[in-house]
Amino acid sequence: MTEDYNATTRDIRISVRSFYLEDQSKPEEGNFVWAYRIRIENRGRETVQLRARTWQITDARGRTQRVHGDGVVGQQPVLDPGEVFEYTSGTPLDTPSGFMRGAYHMVVPESGETFDVVIPAFSLDSPHHHGRVH
Repeated sequence: MTEDYNATTRDIRISVRSFYLEDQSKPEEGNFVWAYRIRIENRGRETVQLRARTWQITDARGRTQRVHGDGVVGQQPVLDPGEVFEYTSGTPLDTPSGFMRGAYHMVVPESGETFDVVIPAFSLDSPHHHGRVH
């Protein structure tokens, strides 16, 4: 069973749910793949734009990979007050569990002010590992 992980920064609520992809994984070869679904909800009064993101992906051995890039899934969404943006992406690991966390780098288009929104840490658990990393 998957669970939702949530965090709110400056009225921007991030909800994450991860899913182990058995059909894309090859445990016998040390290849484990997850999808994650993210919901970004602007609960504030200002329009914001997601410009970039930074991920920290940690495997079961404690090795952390840092990934930084523009936007998400090829987009830099603008969210007016009350708007929601959802997307699905994925990540592979060479261990049967791990976790991810990160930040979205936002801008308020009207003022040019920038700020970071926390992406809560979430587990990457497979049926091939008993227990959680965090």
